Amino acid sequence: MIELKFNEQGLIPAVVQDYKTGEVLMVAYMNKESFEKTLKGKKACFYSRSRKTLWLKGESSGNVQEVKEIYIDCDQDCILVKVKQVGDAACHTGYRSCFYRELKGGTLTVVGEKIFDPEKVYKK
Repeated sequence: MIELKFNEQGLIPAVVQDYKTGEVLMVAYMNKESFEKTLKGKKACFYSRSRKTLWLKGESSGNVQEVKEIYIDCDQDCILVKVKQVGDAACHTGYRSCFYRELKGGTLTVVGEKIFDPEKVYKK
């Protein structure tokens, strides 16, 4: 098994990309357990730094990520996960990608399409 280089908190960044289009959908963190669950279950699993628990992507929204390919960078301290996004949105704010805003001339402009209303999906 590969020896990943987790940081002092036991985490490693994971860039999530659509395996067909190459679109970057999100960036999250994995710990050893979430990485192993991702490998075993073929669905993206991360570690939530705010909740301090494992987080299976889409468990609340239904917008799961089926893992197609995994790449490890040259320093073994970052993961690239190529996924099939099931459901149209990867972002908890309702957009397809977490990178739905573009910075131009010091101003953030929404360039992505909102897919769902998070208040209805997550019922906080």
